[in-house]
Amino acid sequence: MSQADVLIVGTGHGGAQAAIALRQQGFEGSIMMIGRDPHPPYERPPLSKEYLARDKTFERIMIRPEKFWADKNVELRLSNAVTAVDPIAKEISTASGETISYGSLIWAAGGDPRRLSCSGADLDGVHSVRNRADVDRMMKELDAGAKRVVVIGGGYIGLEAAAVLTKFECEVTLIEAQDRVLARVAGEDLSRFYEREHRAHGVDLRLEALVDCLEGDGQKVTGVKLTDGTTIACDMVVVGIGIVPAVGALIAAGASGANGVDVDEYCRTSLEDVFAIGDCAAHANAYAAGAVIRLESVQNANDMATTAARAICDNSEPYNALPWFWSNQYDLKLQTAGLSMNYDTTVLRGDPEERSFSVIYLREGRVIALDCVNRMKDYVQGRKLVEARAQIEPERLLDTDTPLKEML
Repeated sequence: MSQADVLIVGTGHGGAQAAIALRQQGFEGSIMMIGRDPHPPYERPPLSKEYLARDKTFERIMIRPEKFWADKNVELRLSNAVTAVDPIAKEISTASGETISYGSLIWAAGGDPRRLSCSGADLDGVHSVRNRADVDRMMKELDAGAKRVVVIGGGYIGLEAAAVLTKFECEVTLIEAQDRVLARVAGEDLSRFYEREHRAHGVDLRLEALVDCLEGDGQKVTGVKLTDGTTIACDMVVVGIGIVPAVGALIAAGASGANGVDVDEYCRTSLEDVFAIGDCAAHANAYAAGAVIRLESVQNANDMATTAARAICDNSEPYNALPWFWSNQYDLKLQTAGLSMNYDTTVLRGDPEERSFSVIYLREGRVIALDCVNRMKDYVQGRKLVEARAQIEPERLLDTDTPLKEML
């Protein structure tokens, strides 16, 4: 039987940062990282941006060179899935039939792409954007001549993929079930701006459109049929409709959780010596007024990883990091600080027509979040307003001649 003082399940951002943070905290015990992906830890956000666009090679999106993990005495077990957790014996079982014992377990398994539930979802040519293999398959089909692409989902993954695909001169149709893109994460000002941008770049954007089924020739997808009877012919489909937290083995072992797995302020689950971090970890977040949420972001994965590592090293600090996100589409850089959920007021600072502006979100008069498009200074200075829950009159926030830092 193999053994590790700390066993990390998942080789994405959270898992990699957990190993790094343990060594930074002076942890000298054995560390093993196990994951389903065949590659050493690499960045996931560039998959739908620079890697798909071929602006970055795979080597340039690796979190650390492969040699780094050996130098830090971190054992990598790749291409191996965890199938069961025994929290009493403190062991995990793997798909390869191996049993591994642990002192502490950090669950950083993330999630699996949410699949379409309609017929035709398993046809060739239907892709998600979750790992390198997904994007490599897409690039292979593009090289083989795929030109007509339907993107299902108007969140960041779908919009980023659509933006890159237009660079390949594809005919891109984007289908969104709600009445605007980014409806789950942003206000209407930002949604309408990105809708205009994508249409200006030739994307056929269809809102309030529902998929009935995917059509094919028996093997490969040939079209997307909507519930209104319309069929959109295509050579490829990209599905970006969220993830399903990969926590089945933890829940089966008795861990508490409904949407993911529940953790406390130190990223501990209800199982002894078992931590969970990143996309799959449901936690009470101070920037969401204490609501229990999951955050799907690099920031959250990295900061939770550090929190768990500190707890294991008896140097505990509660998780209280400011959420932040980013998205690159065309020549637009969106930077977000805070969480805009349950806002009651928005302030549009700047002019979207100039393609440089910020949307500031307030709740009960206090700044809770900002979306900044090509406006770095607002983002950097506005973070301080969110952290301070600053109470500022909307009229002052409108004044673009006054830097946000002067309003704190």
